[in-house]
Amino acid sequence: MTGYGRAEALLGTGKLTVEIRSVNGKNAEISIKSSLIPKDKEMQLRKTLAEKLQRGTIDVFLTWEADAGASARQLNKQLALEYYRQIEELGSAIGAVNLPLHEPNYLLSTLLRMPDVVDAGRQDVITEQNWPLVADAFNRALDAIIAYRVREGGALYKDMTSRVARILELENEVESFEAERIESARERILKAADELRLRLDPDRLEQEMVYYLEKYDINEEKVRLRQHCKYFLDTIDGEPYPGKKLGFIIQEMGREINTTGSKANHARIQKAVVQMKDELEKIREQSLNVL
Repeated sequence: MTGYGRAEALLGTGKLTVEIRSVNGKNAEISIKSSLIPKDKEMQLRKTLAEKLQRGTIDVFLTWEADAGASARQLNKQLALEYYRQIEELGSAIGAVNLPLHEPNYLLSTLLRMPDVVDAGRQDVITEQNWPLVADAFNRALDAIIAYRVREGGALYKDMTSRVARILELENEVESFEAERIESARERILKAADELRLRLDPDRLEQEMVYYLEKYDINEEKVRLRQHCKYFLDTIDGEPYPGKKLGFIIQEMGREINTTGSKANHARIQKAVVQMKDELEKIREQSLNVL
């Protein structure tokens, strides 16, 4: 879900830059960090962002750079003249003819400090007339962030599927150690009996081995883990937005791997289980960035 897109629109009196950034998130959490967007356009913009980006914490930034002429402050001449008229009347009324108030430079600086004489000339940047240009910039920024996500998605796909394949390889290793595990268990029982100078009844020994095999049998875990791995690969290949479902599948994979570890009772199987857990944790981290 991580991505970045940027586009510009020339609106006659300046340049509007649109930037869209997204990071991981369970839902579409959209924040428009600008007051330039008209309220009647904001809802449609949010809807478009949610439809096209689906999920993630999405921030939208708008930057306005006005042309030099458009950004210059304007003088309200009519207001300044009205202030001057009132000053003249006041001066005549109190006989202030010879005061510095009537010196041109002093009078001009005084008038320029009067309220609202100097006006920034602020106007709405985005209007109904230039909205098509603004909407086009948003669409181009969206296309850019989607393209970014596609590139990131290709790398994620390669990494995650290769790790699932590695888990399957490790599962095959576990299977190859099972015969050795059974023989090791038999040897441990015989060694313990020998150390205790016990004579084991062959039938009793077989009963103990059957009990061991039933208690530590991992055939069901192996079958389910392989099924979950296949389901993972089918889901990531076949669904347009598999992220949430992959999260559920990863939980099930982890359950089977953990159960295998608890039943392992064999050093080399335990080592393979630790490696599977490591691969699965990396898959889990990567899955957070999948739509």
